[in-house]
Amino acid sequence: MDLATLRKFKPAAYEDAADGYRATADMAAKAKDAIDIRISSGIRAQLEGEAATAALGELKELAENFHYVQTECGLVSTALGGFAHDMAAAKRKLEAAIADAQAAGCTVNPDGSVAFPAGGQPVDGKVPEGGTVTGTGGPASPTADALYRQAANAHPNPHYGKALEFANRIADAVKEATDADTKWAPKFRALKADDDLTVSDHDWTDTQSDTSGVRQAADAYLDTIPAPPKDGTPEKNAQWWKDLTPEQRADYLAVHPGTLGAMNGLPADVRDEANRMVLAETRAMYQLELAAIPKEPAMYGPGAGGRVDVITPEWQEWHRKYADKKAKMEGVLKGMDAIQARFDRTGQEGLPEAYLLGFDPTSLRDGKVILANGNPDTADHVGIYVPGTFSHIASIGGDDETHGDLGRGDRLWTESTRLAPGQKVSTITWFDYNAPDHIPQATRHQYADEGGPRLYDFLQGNKAAQEGVDGTRAHTTVIGHSYGSTVVGVAAQSGSWKDPAAVNDLVFAGSPGVQADHAADLGVGADHVWAMGAPLDDFVVRHGGRLVGLGDNWTIPTDESFGGNIMASDVGGHTKFWDAGSTSLSNQAAVIVGQRDKVEIE
Repeated sequence: MDLATLRKFKPAAYEDAADGYRATADMAAKAKDAIDIRISSGIRAQLEGEAATAALGELKELAENFHYVQTECGLVSTALGGFAHDMAAAKRKLEAAIADAQAAGCTVNPDGSVAFPAGGQPVDGKVPEGGTVTGTGGPASPTADALYRQAANAHPNPHYGKALEFANRIADAVKEATDADTKWAPKFRALKADDDLTVSDHDWTDTQSDTSGVRQAADAYLDTIPAPPKDGTPEKNAQWWKDLTPEQRADYLAVHPGTLGAMNGLPADVRDEANRMVLAETRAMYQLELAAIPKEPAMYGPGAGGRVDVITPEWQEWHRKYADKKAKMEGVLKGMDAIQARFDRTGQEGLPEAYLLGFDPTSLRDGKVILANGNPDTADHVGIYVPGTFSHIASIGGDDETHGDLGRGDRLWTESTRLAPGQKVSTITWFDYNAPDHIPQATRHQYADEGGPRLYDFLQGNKAAQEGVDGTRAHTTVIGHSYGSTVVGVAAQSGSWKDPAAVNDLVFAGSPGVQADHAADLGVGADHVWAMGAPLDDFVVRHGGRLVGLGDNWTIPTDESFGGNIMASDVGGHTKFWDAGSTSLSNQAAVIVGQRDKVEIE
C-alpha cells in the first residue's frame, strides 16, 4: 500500500458494508426464527403424515442455512469493522503527520518523502540548502533512535531533523496500513462460503476457525468494546449488556458466543442465540472427529492351528486407542441430539419455543445443559428443575424424547400451563454442576457445595434478566430431585434471598437432605418450602441420605420436624414424580403457578 491509496481510503465505506452484513445477519436470524417458531411448530401442532414429516425435514435444513448465514455474516461484519478500525487508525496518523509537515513549511511528496526548505546559520557565507528525506518506517532500536537524534542535531539545517521525523511518521503510517491489509486479506478470503445449499459439518467447523481468526485479527477493534465486568455478578453483567450499542452487541456475539452464552444476567434470547452457535459448531466437530476414528476391527481371530479363537492384536490396539474416546464422544452427541430433539418438538402438544441458556459439553466433568421451555424473562411463572445423581449430558434426554430430565421439564410446563391458562409459564432444566456418578459419591456433600453457589448465581441472573424487561419478576419456584435437592439447599444458603421475589418457593422431591434442619433456614419462609416422597427405592434414598448426614442433624425435608409442607404423592418410586397424570406432577405445577390452594397435602 502507498501513500496515495491510504489517503483515498474511506473507512466509512467499510463501516457501511459492516452495517449491511449486520443487517443481513439479523434478517437471517429472523427468517430462521420464523421457520422454527411459527412455521415448523405450526405444522407439528396441526399436521401429521409423511408429507408433514418431509416438509419439516426440508424446513429444518432451510433454518440451518439461515443460521449459518447469520453466523457467517456476523463474522464478516465484525471483520469489516476491524479492518476499517485498523485502517482508520493508520490514516489518522498519516493525516496528522502531513498536517504537521505542512505547518512546519515542509512539502510531502506523492512517494511519501518530505522536502524541507533552506535554513539555519550560514556556513561559509551560505545558508544551508534544503533537501528531501525519505522515512524508513517500522520499529527502531534504542541505538538507532540515538544515532538518528545525533545526526539530526548535527545537521546544519534545523529543518532536516523535523523533515526526517515527518517522513518516518508517514512511513510508519503507510507500513501500519500495509500490515493491516496483509493481516486482513486472508481472513476475508477464509470467510467465503461453499457454493452450495448444504451446511455440512465441515462448514460449521470452518466457522469455528473463522471465529478464532477474526477474534485475533480484530483485537484492537474489539478492545474498543467495554469488557464484561471482572467479578461477573449477574447484576453487573446485565448492566454491561444494557450499556452496549446494538453494533457492539452484534460484534461481541459474533466472536464470543461461548462467553455470552454462559453469562448469568443476560437476556434469555441472547444466551440462546449464543449457545445455539456453540452447539452447532461443537456438534459438527464431534461428528467429524467420531467419523475419523477407524472402524473397530474384529475382536476374535483364529489362534494357532485355527483351533481356538483369540482376541486379535488389532482389536486390542484399537480398544486401547479409541474405545474410551468413542464412547465419550457418542455420549456427548447423544446429549446434543436430545437438545436438538427438544428444539424439534416445539409446537407438539403446545410446547413453546425452547431457549438454550447454557451449553458446554466439557464443563466440569458431566457437561452443562440449561434449557428452558418458554422465555423465562417474560414469563409470569418460572419453574427451575435441578436433577440429581447419575445426571450427565449424555443422559439428559433419557431413553427417548419424552423421558429424561428434559422430558420432565416438558411435562412440568404442560401441567403448569393447564392449571394457569392465559398466563405465561417457563420451566427450566438446570444442569450446571458435577453430579455424583454413583451412590457412594452421592453420600458426599462436596458436589452440592460446588453446585449450590453456581445455582445461586443462575437464579440471581434469572432475576436480573427479568427485571431488565419491564422491572417486574416472575413467580419463581426451584425444584430439586434427589441429590439435586441438596444442591438447591446449599444454593438457598449461599447468598441472601432477602427479597422474596428472587425465589418464591422451593420443592424437594425424593430428597436425601438439604444441608439444613429447618425449612425456615432456606430464606423463602417455611410455608413456601414443599417436600414429597415415594415408597420403595425413594424411601431408601431419602433415609440413606439421613444416615450419611446430607441433612443437618439427620433431618430430611419430608420429616414433620423440618417444618415445611409435605405434599401428597401417588407415584411408585424415586424417578416417578413426573409421571403424566400423577398427583405428584400436579402438585409441583400448582406450586409453580402459585396456586397453593390446589396443592394436596398429606
